[in-house]
Amino acid sequence: MNLIGKSLLDIKNLISSKKISSSEVYDYFLKRIKKYNPKLNAFLSFKNKPDITKSIDNALLGIPLGVKDNFCTLSSQKEKTTAASLVLDNHYSYYESTVTRRLKDNGGIVIGKTNMDAWAHGSSTETSDYGSTKNPWDMKRVPGGSSGGSAAAVSSYIVPATIGSDTGGSIRNPSSWCGVIGLKPSYGRVSRYGVIAMGSSFDCPGTLTMSVEDSAYLLKIIAGKDKYDATTSYEKVPDYYSNLNSKKKYVIGISDEYFKDVDNEVKEKIINALKIFEKQGHKIKKIKLISPKLAVSIYTILQRAEVSSNLARYDGVRYGNNRTYFGDEAKRRIMFGSYTLSYGYYDAYYKKAQKARTLIIEDFKKAFSEVDLIISPTTPTTALKLGEFKKYPFFGEIMDILNEPASVAGIPAINIPVGLDSKGLPIGLQIIGKSYDEQSILNLAYMFEKETDFFGVIKKGIKKYE
Repeated sequence: MNLIGKSLLDIKNLISSKKISSSEVYDYFLKRIKKYNPKLNAFLSFKNKPDITKSIDNALLGIPLGVKDNFCTLSSQKEKTTAASLVLDNHYSYYESTVTRRLKDNGGIVIGKTNMDAWAHGSSTETSDYGSTKNPWDMKRVPGGSSGGSAAAVSSYIVPATIGSDTGGSIRNPSSWCGVIGLKPSYGRVSRYGVIAMGSSFDCPGTLTMSVEDSAYLLKIIAGKDKYDATTSYEKVPDYYSNLNSKKKYVIGISDEYFKDVDNEVKEKIINALKIFEKQGHKIKKIKLISPKLAVSIYTILQRAEVSSNLARYDGVRYGNNRTYFGDEAKRRIMFGSYTLSYGYYDAYYKKAQKARTLIIEDFKKAFSEVDLIISPTTPTTALKLGEFKKYPFFGEIMDILNEPASVAGIPAINIPVGLDSKGLPIGLQIIGKSYDEQSILNLAYMFEKETDFFGVIKKGIKKYE
């Protein structure tokens, strides 16, 4: 059976009705990975044989999923977890991340580990020590990052859904540039246990999918309190999929600050989408938000500080190779972070950044007293060409400028496709919600999908790989 373009839930229904077996589904996607991955470099590793020994009768029914290579996984085939860095080139994890364990417990099969910026340091997947992932829409362009392999894998349909992590836009940015749906949950909604830390107070595991229903379905599986991660919330996890509502009306806030220095074609598509939301009965309201440039400054200081602390454990003694194997970007972030935490500079930089972070959190709380959701472009431009990141000393912060405020505040956000630019590249729209209100951003995205089918963007992307 040709599964091309079938969503995760479509495939689940086919398996449930016995029109296809889990083993056949695995073989189908394995064949596609072997055909297209040599050019895309979306997967760093994948399993040649299905890990299916018996009939699976639960939530995911043996459907294969891609997982970013900073999630620790145990495997009978000795699957490495490298974070796309040569420091961990021969690293085999002795424990399983909570996210992958929950996927496996619910019948999901990790078919392989996806490429990423090394240590998740970047927004283009070009800092990977195993080579850049290519954007499926244009092989001369980047897919975004750091979850670029995860986004490219879904966009080219070499796997129906993937898991990524978002620290400052690392799911939303590549999902925008690759034309798929990317969900960053609230901080603490999904466990970070077993995820190789980048910025511990920012990191959020999330999903990259072809449909909003798939995002909602997967989030229910991976979300929830975890005894191994004290930062996870006791907040009740709704059944996001069953609670998808295509009739609820929202007050949507837009801020001029999030449209400054944004490409005109991107602005045009966002404005067009806002008209569709109005047509659906939602109310659009102008609001004032602190400039995202402040969030970039806060994020840069705090994230670098956390990076320098997190990477201190990789000394080549307990596991991995020695520190000479760190790439240039990791070295820059370690030096920057160590400087901001050093004697005489901690109060001037780190402490002030923490205070300013509180201002961003309070600013969003004030905005959400007036509106239900906030909409902005996801990225200021469409996908850039390979190598362009070298022109910018803070490439990631420039490309993630519209993503980082939600990361600083720890609130949920989702990217959805809203069209193509004149070069035929995907444009993304970002929906930001209140803390732990993933349901509302999923609902609004779902309504837009039902109304527009995302203007055929996801289908056009897959058509290139039929």
